[in-house]
Amino acid sequence: MTDPHAIPVRATMTLLPMLAAITIVSQFFRTSLGVIAPELIQDLSLSPAILGLANGSFYIALFVAQIPVGILFDRIGTRRTVAWLTGIAVAGALLHAVARNGEELVAARLLLGLGCGGSFMGAVMLSSRWFGGDRLSMVLSWVFSLSQIGTLLAATPLAASADLFGWRWTFAGTAIVTGLTGAVFYLLVRDDPPGRPAPPPSKDGLGDIMRGLMAVWKTPHLSRILAVHTFAYASQSTVLGLWGGPYLHDIHGLDAVGRGNVLLAMGAAQIAGILSFGPLDRVFNTRKWLVAAGSAGTIAVLLALALLKGPPAWLAICLLVLLCFVTTYSLVIVAHGRSLFPDHLAGRGITTVNLAQVFGCAFLPVATGAIVNAFPNTGAGYTEDAYRLAFAFIALCLALGCAWYLGGPDSKPKRLTDR
Repeated sequence: MTDPHAIPVRATMTLLPMLAAITIVSQFFRTSLGVIAPELIQDLSLSPAILGLANGSFYIALFVAQIPVGILFDRIGTRRTVAWLTGIAVAGALLHAVARNGEELVAARLLLGLGCGGSFMGAVMLSSRWFGGDRLSMVLSWVFSLSQIGTLLAATPLAASADLFGWRWTFAGTAIVTGLTGAVFYLLVRDDPPGRPAPPPSKDGLGDIMRGLMAVWKTPHLSRILAVHTFAYASQSTVLGLWGGPYLHDIHGLDAVGRGNVLLAMGAAQIAGILSFGPLDRVFNTRKWLVAAGSAGTIAVLLALALLKGPPAWLAICLLVLLCFVTTYSLVIVAHGRSLFPDHLAGRGITTVNLAQVFGCAFLPVATGAIVNAFPNTGAGYTEDAYRLAFAFIALCLALGCAWYLGGPDSKPKRLTDR
C-alpha cells in the first residue's frame, strides 16, 4: 500500500474533492425522488407501486452495472470508467426532465443508475490505491461524508428549486452539472498516486476474467458480508430517498419545503454518522462489532416507527433523523469486504460486494411500494398503517441479514496493517 504521508498534499487535495464531487452527483440522484414524490405522483399519475419501481430502478441499473464496471476498473482504469459513465447519467437527467408518465420516469432512473454505476466503488477503488491499509475506513468516511452534500441538495434546495422553476427545469440543470463534473474528473484524477508506477493494463481474455470472477465468488465468508450489506444502506436509502417525504406529507401534513427541511436534517445526520463511524474501527480494532452495533440501532429505530401509533410530528422527525445517523456503518462493511480480496481482484471484489447493496436498494423500494399500495388511498394520501408495516418489513430484512453476518469472522484493521 502507498504510504499516505508520502503523497504530495496538492495531489491529495485534487483527488479527494473530485471523489467527493462525483459521489455528490450520485447521492443526489439516489435520493432525489423523496422530496418531490407527491408532485411526481400528481403530475405523472403514479401509483405507490410505480413510484417504488422508479426509485428501485436506479438500483436495478446499479446492480446490472457492477460486474462490468469492476472488469473495466481492472482493465482500463477507474478514472476513464467513471468519467465515461457520466455521459449516461446526463442522458438520464434529461429524460427525467421531460418524462410524461411512469414508464419514462422508470427509464430515466435506469439511465441515471447506469451513469452512476461506478461513482462510489470508484471512490473505494481509488482510495484503496492511494491510501489503503488501516486508514481506508477513515478516508472513506471523509469522502462518503462529503458525498452527503448530494443528500442535502436533494432536500430543501431541490424542493425550493422545484417550487421556483419546476422539477423539470431543475433536472435539466442537473444534467449540465453532471456533464461538467464528469469532464473535470477525467481531466484531474489519476488512478495512481505520484511516484507509484501504474500497473500494466490487463490483457486477460474472457476465460481469465471469468476465472477471476469465480475466485471472487469463492472467497471465504463473502456471503456473510453480502447478507448484511444487502440491507444496511438500503434501510436508510429506502426511507430517506423514497418514503420519508410521502410519510411526512400523508401522516404529518408537511408541505414540500417542510419535507425538505426534515430531509435536510436527515442528510446532516448522515454526515455526522459517517464521520463518527469512520475512525472507530481503528479505535476499537474491530469491524464486525461496529456493524453489529449499527444494525441493532437501526432495527430499534425502525421498530419504534413501526410500533408507535400516531406519534407527534416532532417525535417522528427525531426518529427519522436518528435513523440516518445510525445507518452510516455501511462504510465499515465496505472496508471489511475490501479486506477479503488481493489487489489484482480488487476491482471485481469491491463491485461484487456492492452488488449486495444495490440489490437491497432495488428490492426494498419495490417491496415496500407493494406493501403501501396494498392499503387504500384516502385521497389525502396513504394511511399510517401502510407506512408502519413498511418500516417493520425493513427492520425484519436487516435483522435477518445481520444474523447471518454475525456468524463470520472479524476484520481487525491493525492486524491487517501489521501483517
